[in-house]
Amino acid sequence: MRIFVTGASGFIGSAVVPELLAAGHQVLGLARSDESAAKLSAAGAEVQRGALDDLDSLRDAVSSSDGVIHLAFIHDFSNYAASIQADAQAVRVMLDALDGSGKPFVGTSGTLGLSRGRLATEDDAPSSQSLRAATEELVIAAAGRGVRSSVIRLSPTVHGAGDYGFVHTLIDIARRSGMAAYVDGGENRWPAIHRQDAARLYRLALERAAPGTRLNGVAEEGIPMRNIAGTIGEGLSLPVRNISGNEAPAHFTWLSTFVSLDSPASSAITRETLGWEPKEIGLLEDMQAHYFLSVEPV
Repeated sequence: MRIFVTGASGFIGSAVVPELLAAGHQVLGLARSDESAAKLSAAGAEVQRGALDDLDSLRDAVSSSDGVIHLAFIHDFSNYAASIQADAQAVRVMLDALDGSGKPFVGTSGTLGLSRGRLATEDDAPSSQSLRAATEELVIAAAGRGVRSSVIRLSPTVHGAGDYGFVHTLIDIARRSGMAAYVDGGENRWPAIHRQDAARLYRLALERAAPGTRLNGVAEEGIPMRNIAGTIGEGLSLPVRNISGNEAPAHFTWLSTFVSLDSPASSAITRETLGWEPKEIGLLEDMQAHYFLSVEPV
């Protein structure tokens, strides 16, 4: 198939593109900049110039493709509501272009906050309080419009070479503050997945997922935040300390909303449905091996 991939030159997209190409698919990747376009061309993909707010470019790319993997997202936590709105608008345009085609559309959401203190499964719909819930529901509802739509809900920690997500931020905060911290005992859990395992999951969803399927991109169901902080402290030779919930906003700034969430998640249904099995190393092992080799992690 000829697959249009948004976010194709990003952290996960740069693993998805070679995964698709190796499986015999053609890739048309969205690129905002000359640098991104050059990366995609070097990887063997075609280039579609544009951005998430370039709706005509999105519509044209979808119309000329056999399926879509949507990975792009504007990670502006200072104006997160606007990022959500831009994502929803882009998804709506792409799904409209696929109406009645039977072609696959694989969207992206997250597991963080899907449950509080219990193991979430693929059967759990997102809370109405989740900012990305509406976009996820847009994708699922498109199955009733003749689109083979599915959503992959990624773990909050997608790790591997080039990771500049939550773990990178936690490491940066530890460096600046002189300690690796966790909140109120640190027993709260985060799921994790290696980006290569995530890339295989996106390909399998594109090829096999039934219309209206929710999939959980989870390799490890729940790693205690105390263990993540301990690995950071060991890697940076810094003390590891417990702080209170009242101290968390000053220490973690914008990340304080997330660091106390206990949000484990299962991927048992995803594995059984798609025959997917994570193969890569776990988060803590990856951190120990690769995240503290230089002044800046990976």
